[in-house]
Amino acid sequence: MKLEALGTEQLRAQNVRHGYVGEQYGVKLGELRTIAKSIKLNTAFGLELWQTECLEARLVAVLIMKPKELSVDQLKMLVQTATYGHLADWVNSYLVKQHPDKEQLRVSWLSLNANDEPWLARTAWSLTTERVSKSPDGLDIAGVLKRIDNEQATVPEPARWTMNFCLGELGINHAEFRDEAIAIGERVGAYRDYPTSKGCISPFVPLWVAAITERQKLV
Repeated sequence: MKLEALGTEQLRAQNVRHGYVGEQYGVKLGELRTIAKSIKLNTAFGLELWQTECLEARLVAVLIMKPKELSVDQLKMLVQTATYGHLADWVNSYLVKQHPDKEQLRVSWLSLNANDEPWLARTAWSLTTERVSKSPDGLDIAGVLKRIDNEQATVPEPARWTMNFCLGELGINHAEFRDEAIAIGERVGAYRDYPTSKGCISPFVPLWVAAITERQKLV
């Protein structure tokens, strides 16, 4: 793969602004998808690409690996070493959420100290958000709210971000817990002053929940 030839300084700078630190070429995602399609699915090669530590190689690796062929230990390694938000989101969406053991991983990773394993915690809270939105039966929602209330202010940023999404989705999708979710958002204050472009919704939970539920009334 001649990734270097496909890269641009503009995209490299953009990745840095978004928090990426490490080797990268600045290749467009569309180009990476084309490369991955030409390689075809190959989990073993994907794991080799991952070890290069290059951002674009890792993004291609995510696209060519089969979730069911990854062991729990391999998946854990991928999550722990995907320490850039966009890459972590791809690992979560394309691999973790498609893995047959994702619920066991969610429970296991939630039990860890987020200060010791911030990226595993980030993924665990993302999986919990999926449960909240799509399959809440059997989920201890009151317990989830209590943990967010107690922990969100002090956990590392990777976990705080997905914990915030979990709180927002609780407020949006579960009317009986909406007031409590909004109260926690106010009390914790996460992302209260987050810069938000015109026309976009703030990630500050009280504003976010109010905006989405108001839209839902109009549908």
